[in-house]
Amino acid sequence: MLGVVNRVLLGLAGLVLLAAGGAVLAAGLGLGVPSWWPWSGPDDVLLSAGARQRWRAEGWWWPVAIAALAVLVLLALWWLLAQLRRSRLAEVLVESGDGEGALLRGRALEAVLGGEAEDLEGVARAQIALHGRRTAPTARVRLLLEPYASPGETLRRLSMEALTHARDSAGLASLPSEVRLRAEKHRARRVT
Repeated sequence: MLGVVNRVLLGLAGLVLLAAGGAVLAAGLGLGVPSWWPWSGPDDVLLSAGARQRWRAEGWWWPVAIAALAVLVLLALWWLLAQLRRSRLAEVLVESGDGEGALLRGRALEAVLGGEAEDLEGVARAQIALHGRRTAPTARVRLLLEPYASPGETLRRLSMEALTHARDSAGLASLPSEVRLRAEKHRARRVT
């Protein structure tokens, strides 16, 4: 969800800045601009003296202007903090069966799952990242396959062995996973 919000906000900001910059550049170069456009030439200003002093005497003007700017600053800070937030799952809640729960470090589960995945035949390297909520984690698995490994068989064994063991050992009802396979670079075999 955060990625979609980022793309939409960045796209909108980019379009607004591109349109405003293009229009100001056109006005500055003396090209034709629409009649409603506030700048018609290189000597125009953003706000005239009358427009700048128009709301100065109103009692509500400064509180509204300051509140609007404060909201913009808070939204920008929220967006910045959302970018800095770690998306990896720090801990997984393991049901112990007695109404209590135990917390399992996400990195520990990632390490065990990665080690078991690397032990599979045909896997050169495995990278695991847990995401989601601690009661319903999801796994992102990246496997680097050896040159002549069978992707279908490797994926089947990963699902039936490593992911099933991780799900059962953590007491999870399910462990949805996204698996990305990539082949290790190698030279072509010579056929004689």
